[in-house]
Amino acid sequence: MASTHRRAERVPLGTLLSPSLWAVPAGLVTVLALLLSLIYMGGILDPRGSMKDLPIGLVSEDRGVPGSGEALGTGIAEAIRTADPDRHVAWKPLDLASARRQLASDKLYGVLVIPQDFTAKVQALGGPGPASARPRIDVLTNPGAGSLGSSLASTAMQQAAHHASTRLGATLLAGHAGAGAGAAGPAARLLLADPVDVSVSVGHPIGTRSGLGLSAFYYALLLVLIGFLCAGIVSNGTDIGLGYAASDFGPLRTHRPLVAISRRQTFLVNSVFTVALSLVTSSILMAVTVGFLDMDAGHLPLLWVFSVCVSAAVGVGAQALTSVLGALGQPVAMLVFIALALPSSGGTVPVQAVPRAYRLLAEFEPMRQVTDGVRAILYFGARADAGLTRAWVMTGAGLVTAVVLGVLVTSVYDRRGLHRLARGDG
Repeated sequence: MASTHRRAERVPLGTLLSPSLWAVPAGLVTVLALLLSLIYMGGILDPRGSMKDLPIGLVSEDRGVPGSGEALGTGIAEAIRTADPDRHVAWKPLDLASARRQLASDKLYGVLVIPQDFTAKVQALGGPGPASARPRIDVLTNPGAGSLGSSLASTAMQQAAHHASTRLGATLLAGHAGAGAGAAGPAARLLLADPVDVSVSVGHPIGTRSGLGLSAFYYALLLVLIGFLCAGIVSNGTDIGLGYAASDFGPLRTHRPLVAISRRQTFLVNSVFTVALSLVTSSILMAVTVGFLDMDAGHLPLLWVFSVCVSAAVGVGAQALTSVLGALGQPVAMLVFIALALPSSGGTVPVQAVPRAYRLLAEFEPMRQVTDGVRAILYFGARADAGLTRAWVMTGAGLVTAVVLGVLVTSVYDRRGLHRLARGDG
C-alpha cells in the first residue's frame, strides 16, 4: 500500500508540462478574460458619448398673453427640440397629463415643462412697479428609471433650459436697449440676461429604501445569478449522486456506483430539481430583502411569482446549455446570462447610453427583460405597459425554448448512442 502511494505521488515532469494537460484550460481562461474585459468595460466607459435617443418629455403649457402674438413657450419648446442634431435626447412633445402617465409607466427618463404663465411673466420683467416673479421652467426627474438615467436626463434638461434662458435673455436685452432703457441698473440687466428660473423636482417619486432607483436592478441580478448558480449546483449534485462524478470534502472522497440514465432523463431530472429549488430561493430572497432589509416593495404575491418564474427560466436555460455543450455549457451560460446581460440590462447605465451593439443585445438578453419586470413591480405599480408584459412574454419564451432545446438535443444524442456511460462502465 505504501508503494502504491509513492507511485501515485511521482508525477513525471513531462506530464505536467504536456500541452494536452494545460492548453485547453489555459486557452479557455484566456478567452474568457478577454471577453469579460471587452464586454463589461466596453459598455460603461462613456455613457454620455454613447447616449442616443434618451426619451424625455417636452411640455409647453404656455398660453401667451391675449393680443401679444405667439406664446414664447411654444417657440422655446421648438428650439429645444431641434437644438440637438446628434439626437442624444429624443424630445417627445406631449401635454402634461400624457407626460405624467408616461413617467408613471417608465417610458420617459424625465419631463421638461414650460408653465402656462411663462409669457406673462417674461413680459412683466423689467416693467414698472414692484419686481415680479421670474418665469420658470420645471424639470421633472424619474428616479425609478435608474439613478444614472435620471441624472443624465436631468442634466440634459437643465442644460436645455439654461440655453433657452440665455437666448431669451439676449432678445430681452436687445429689446430693452432698443426701447431706450439702456441705462438700466446692473441688477436689472443681470436679471434680463438670464431671466428663467429652472426648478428641479421629482416627477415620479419612489420609496426612500429603493437604493436611489437601483434596488430593482440588484434584485433582478440576484434572481438571474441565483438561477444560474442553482443550475450548476444541481447538475453537479446529480452527477455525484448518479456516479458520474466523485465527491470531495477535504480529504474525504467518495464515488458512487454508476447509474445508467439517458441524457434526456438527466436533463429533465436536473430541470425539475432546478424549478423546485426556485420556489425556495425566491422565497428566501424576498424574505431577506423585503422582510429583513425592509426594501420598499409592493405587489408582493406578484413579485414572488415573477421571481420564481425568472429563476426557473434561467436555471433551466443553463441546464439546457450544459446538456447540449457538456463542459463548455457553464462558461457559455455565464456569458449569456451574466456577462453579456449586465451591460445591456439598462439597470445601471440606460440602454440609450451604451454602444449600439449592447442596444441590440438588450432586445433579447434575459437580464434586460427581468430588470424591466422587477422595476415595473417595485416602482411603477405593476403596470403592464411599464415593461411587465414584455418581461412575462420573454421569460415564458425563454423557458419554453430551453426545455425544447434540451429535450430535442439530448434525445438526438441518445438515439445516436452518445451515452454518458462508456462501454464497460457500470
